[in-house]
Amino acid sequence: MMKITGLIFLIIDPENEVSYTMWKDIPVPFFMSVYFFNILNPTEFLAGERPMVEQRGPYVYRKRLQKQNITFHPNHTVSYLEYRSYFFEPSMSVGNESDVVTIPNMLVLGAAVMMDNMPHAVRLLLSATFKSFKEGPFLSKSVGELMWGYDSKLVDFLNKWFPGMLPSTGKFGLFSEFNNSNTGMFTVHTGKDDIRLIHKVNSWNGLTKLIYWKTPQCNMINGTAGQMWPPFMTKESTLPFYSPDACRSLELVYQREGIMKGIPLYRFVAPKTMLANGSDYAPNEGFCPCRQSGLLNVSSCRSNAPVFISQPHFYNADPVLLDYVQGLQPTEDEHGLFIDIHPETGVPLNVSIRLQLNLYMKEVSGITETGKISEVVMPMIWFEENGYMDGAIVKTFHTNLVLLPMVMVYMQYCFLVLGLATVLGAVLLHYSGKVRPLQASMVSAR
Repeated sequence: MMKITGLIFLIIDPENEVSYTMWKDIPVPFFMSVYFFNILNPTEFLAGERPMVEQRGPYVYRKRLQKQNITFHPNHTVSYLEYRSYFFEPSMSVGNESDVVTIPNMLVLGAAVMMDNMPHAVRLLLSATFKSFKEGPFLSKSVGELMWGYDSKLVDFLNKWFPGMLPSTGKFGLFSEFNNSNTGMFTVHTGKDDIRLIHKVNSWNGLTKLIYWKTPQCNMINGTAGQMWPPFMTKESTLPFYSPDACRSLELVYQREGIMKGIPLYRFVAPKTMLANGSDYAPNEGFCPCRQSGLLNVSSCRSNAPVFISQPHFYNADPVLLDYVQGLQPTEDEHGLFIDIHPETGVPLNVSIRLQLNLYMKEVSGITETGKISEVVMPMIWFEENGYMDGAIVKTFHTNLVLLPMVMVYMQYCFLVLGLATVLGAVLLHYSGKVRPLQASMVSAR
């Protein structure tokens, strides 16, 4: 009871000015660092040799998050749209957005795999279409174009004659659909009726379960929206959250204790089972068709494109993936994702989410653009979204959500002790008043 009273500041309520403002307009500086896998041997790769890549980056973007369309409901939930915008930070980057890198042409090599089971005539027609628009198997574009979109007559053609085939209607870029956009309508619990439910997702875009996957368990929307969690965590707790970008719920597990600016923390990391395939971890069978462990097939929510998500450099994935690509060196410190949480409040103080975008490609008969490419899950880009509390922000957190609740708890104990002392004093005075007349009467009797 005393803990819950002390954590009243966590409830999503406009009357709690400090915590509500921190929830609505997250004051923590967030950055997205992007790394490209520049192909060094495109000609040899197309001829069937193993691809050789070099990591180029980071190219760093400041990320701004802002919740809008906030609506509170009678059942102690609140709905909102969270918009995200990205701004390039040259001083934190290795180069400029004008730097040129070479990566696979997702439109060509991705479409080729998607058409693998179509009649041969259809594949020939697709190859002729690529040639007419001068689209080849690889792209050499600037970082800015690859991130936010580039002009393409093929893209214009597809958007005109096959609307909905591509994720965005404008220029085609790896992150074009994410900038100046929202992650969907979240409805979460405010914690006003039950602090243990705070931030847990009630629905997303009106859905209480997903439609992408094959089993009810895999379609569950679990945990929070990934920014805060319920309080009172233990080392046995997990960190479940729903990620619209990954199209599924994810869950982190406790790794170790830590401390930051005098604040105790628990570090949570991704277990190997999170992205394991159905053969290695049966509950993940619903996310299949799968390839090697460490890869998440997101084609079902990415226009059926053969796209896979993994941890960077295939960290914690099946080691065989490293045999197909030269230039990858996975390490936990550089490529493992983690969230550092203050366990009493469920508030993250240090976050580093690291994911990699991969394209499955192979030679497809009839589509000459695929050459003699060997079957491979090809890393294209990886990114790290990180943020941590610092300066005045961490002081405000420490004061309002750590020190103040502790003071309130201590004050309750003090009042309890004072109350007991008062009652005990009254009892003693009461009995003392009875003893004195009795002693006086005994003296008179003598």
